[in-house]
Amino acid sequence: MRNESASIDLRLWRQFVAVAEELHFGRAAIRLHMTQPPLTQAIAHLERLLEVRLFDRSKRSVALTPTGLALLPEAIDLLTRAEALPVHARAAAAGEVGRLRLAFVSTAGYSLLPPWVRAFRERYPAVQLDLLEATGDRQLQALAQGEIDAGLMLHSPGFSPPGLARRLIAREPLLLALPEHHALAAASALALEQVLDEPLVMFPRRSLPSLYDAILGIYQAQAHTPQVAQEAIQMQTIVNLVSAGLGVAWVPESVRQFQRQGVAYRSVAFKRGRQAPVCETSLVWREGHASPALGRFSEFAPEPAA
Repeated sequence: MRNESASIDLRLWRQFVAVAEELHFGRAAIRLHMTQPPLTQAIAHLERLLEVRLFDRSKRSVALTPTGLALLPEAIDLLTRAEALPVHARAAAAGEVGRLRLAFVSTAGYSLLPPWVRAFRERYPAVQLDLLEATGDRQLQALAQGEIDAGLMLHSPGFSPPGLARRLIAREPLLLALPEHHALAAASALALEQVLDEPLVMFPRRSLPSLYDAILGIYQAQAHTPQVAQEAIQMQTIVNLVSAGLGVAWVPESVRQFQRQGVAYRSVAFKRGRQAPVCETSLVWREGHASPALGRFSEFAPEPAA
């Protein structure tokens, strides 16, 4: 096939389909709002480009060749898809079709994300939603490299990495998770002074640096150095290690949804004038790179509690 075949435009395919469906050059020309001679020349040109014969012609009849018959449904499909492109383009610009790559921390997967995703998919089924569970450090790396469009990140108040835009989704207190049979678990609430010397199960700073520093600040404000007995990345793992008796852990209130047996969750009272620690979950994306699909997705975001 000659290289000119790559330049075949849609007009030639429309002309081919019209003749193939009418099997009459005169009727096909009327359908296309043109005269017959240019149409005859166009079909001959198409056959030269393809180096195949599409029609058997005689003075009285026109018939598709086996090659033309095989090509007809493909040409119809091509024209149908081409006609749909403007509609598809407008839908993509409106965020109603396309793809959204979203990373999320495990705590968002307990109760925050499922109803949000369900409502979005019911309203915009043509948007492909790719979900990836990832820690905060991995999300920041993936955002920088363009591997994801947005992330749901856990952090302390005031978190604002350069080059990123964010929308606050949820704010919740930190609770202390401790083994169910721990002596302190008998109390409904604890004073901070009671827990300062307890060994900690903690996530590494690299995975949630702002929240790590906030928890560390609790101890530093009391002139204490926390005793980190074990590190783990995932909140589920941290809670499992607490259940095993390796220590206590500061966790977001939403971790209660994990429902791990052998673990009790208690609020911790701070001295008057000292605010109890909270954590936040935000939808984060690269500044200036919010896709239309992300805009639609954010419409379904829950409003953070006051």
